[in-house]
Amino acid sequence: MSDLSERVLVIVPAWNEERNVGHTVREILAADDRYDVVVVDDGSTDSTAAEARAAGAEVLELPFNLGVGGAMRTGFTFAQRRGYARAIQVDADGQHNPDNIATVLRGLDNADISIGARFADVGNYVVRGPRRWAMVFLAAVVSRVARVKLTDVTSGFRAANQRAIAQYVRYYPAEYLGDTLDSLVEALHAGLRVVQVPVAMRPRMHGKPSQGVIGSTVYLVRSVFAISLALMRGALRRRPRA
Repeated sequence: MSDLSERVLVIVPAWNEERNVGHTVREILAADDRYDVVVVDDGSTDSTAAEARAAGAEVLELPFNLGVGGAMRTGFTFAQRRGYARAIQVDADGQHNPDNIATVLRGLDNADISIGARFADVGNYVVRGPRRWAMVFLAAVVSRVARVKLTDVTSGFRAANQRAIAQYVRYYPAEYLGDTLDSLVEALHAGLRVVQVPVAMRPRMHGKPSQGVIGSTVYLVRSVFAISLALMRGALRRRPRA
């Protein structure tokens, strides 16, 4: 196995992102020559895989859509098997600025997981209504578990060292919000250290995520359920056996 201790694996989960993924990959590769990019094509029905390869990424194609959690667990397994010391998630839609990868990675100097936080006095990223209320509530709950102030626990822009990579390979749920909340709470229960660093988000390049009032309300309900489930799992794992 080659020595990849000085290189960084950038994991890009992608589902039907043919209009965005090529540009994202090229930006990442141009940001630092130590970055290797693997795009996990999560069962796309368009030309996402072809566009990613043409841009210079290695591509892992899943036979059907697993969701971000399944795609990321695949990426972390790839990172562990190849021997990468650090890995970071960057979304395919262009919202995560590759220039900020180095900033997020620096958080690993003092922690196992570093989160690129959207609500830390940098940039102008704004979320309102029920979705914002959910994010504030979730951040407060997870901050108590982490014993450090966190403001953006649903951010997917996060880096992991080898210890965190191993934890994610063992447990990285695929269900809704599990990829951010449940995986983070489980990592904290496993004794991993978490920090956040401020980053500025960019608008999505093409396409629009579904939001709206109904969607935001559903997000709020699911968020509370997700964090309750994550905390319950942690409590059960810590309970001594009779």
